[in-house]
Amino acid sequence: MVKKPLLGVALGGGVAKGWSHIGVLNVLCKAGLRPDIVVGTSIGSVVGGCYAAGKLDELEEWVSELTVRKVFRYLDFNLKGQGFLGGAKLQKLLAGRLDDITINQLDKKFVAVATECGTGREIWLDKGKLVKAMSASYALPGIFKPVNFNGNHLMDGALVNPVPVSVCRALGANMVIAVNLNNNIFQKGGFIPDADFLGEDSGADIVAESEKQDRRRDHSALRLLHRQLVERKNGDTPGFSSALLDAFNITQDRIARARLAGDPPDLMISPHLEGVGLFDFHKGREAIKRGEEAAERALTEIDHMVSSCARTTPA
Repeated sequence: MVKKPLLGVALGGGVAKGWSHIGVLNVLCKAGLRPDIVVGTSIGSVVGGCYAAGKLDELEEWVSELTVRKVFRYLDFNLKGQGFLGGAKLQKLLAGRLDDITINQLDKKFVAVATECGTGREIWLDKGKLVKAMSASYALPGIFKPVNFNGNHLMDGALVNPVPVSVCRALGANMVIAVNLNNNIFQKGGFIPDADFLGEDSGADIVAESEKQDRRRDHSALRLLHRQLVERKNGDTPGFSSALLDAFNITQDRIARARLAGDPPDLMISPHLEGVGLFDFHKGREAIKRGEEAAERALTEIDHMVSSCARTTPA
C-alpha cells in the first residue's frame, strides 16, 4: 500500500509581497495538494495561520479590497520608541476575523517562527493564541514594537529563519514546498570595489533636493506618511522606513540563502514580484495573481515529486 506523503509548506517573509502566498495556497489546494504542515515566518505566518484556521478565503477577500487609504486606517503610529507602529489595530482586526482561535485548536500542524529579543534565539510558536503568534512573527524591528508572548519579547522571525524549511522537516514533513518571496529580487551578491563608480553629488543635486523638501512640506500629513511608508520613486533618497526595510530585506535574503543551502526544500516556488514594494499592501490582487502564476508553473514538477515521494514513503 502506498502512503500519501506528509506535505509541508514553508511560507517565507517579505512584508506586503506575502500576499502572494494566498495565490500559491489556492493553486495547491485546487490541485488537491492540501498541506498537512504549515510553517510561516513574518507575513507567511499570517497567511499560513489563516489557511490552517480555514479562513484563507476571508483573508483573500479582505486583501483584494485594500486601498492605500484603507491600509492607513489599520496603522496606529507609536511615538514611544519601541517601534514606528503599535500594531494594536492589526491585532484587533485579525482577532475579529479569527474568533480568538488558539493554535492548539487547528486541524493542521502550524508554527509561526519568531526571534527572541536580546538572545536572538529562534522561537517556534506552536501553541497559544493564533493572532498573538502571528503578531510576534511579523514584528519588524523598528516598525512594529516587540510582542510579549508568555513573558518573552519576540520580533520578526525572518531575522533567524526567513524561509522555515527546517521547521517543516522537524514537524515530520516528508516533502517540503518552500515559497521564497525574495529569490527574484536580489542577485547572488557582490561588491563595488571602487566607490568612485557611484559618482559624486553635484551642487545642482543638492539644490534640487532642497526644492523637493520645500514642496513636500506643503503636502498633507497623510501624503507624507504614504510617501514614507509606501512610495519610493526612481532616484529618490529612501525615507527612514524604506531604508530600514531595505536593510532588513537584504539581511533576510542573505540568511535565507545560507539556511536553504544547508536544508533545501524539495521544491522552491518563487513568485515574480517586481513592482510590488515592501509596503504595497494595497497591491494585494496583483501579488495574489503572481503567486498563482508561480504555483501553476510548478504544478507538473510537484506532481512528479508527490508520486516519487509516495512510492518511497513507508505505508
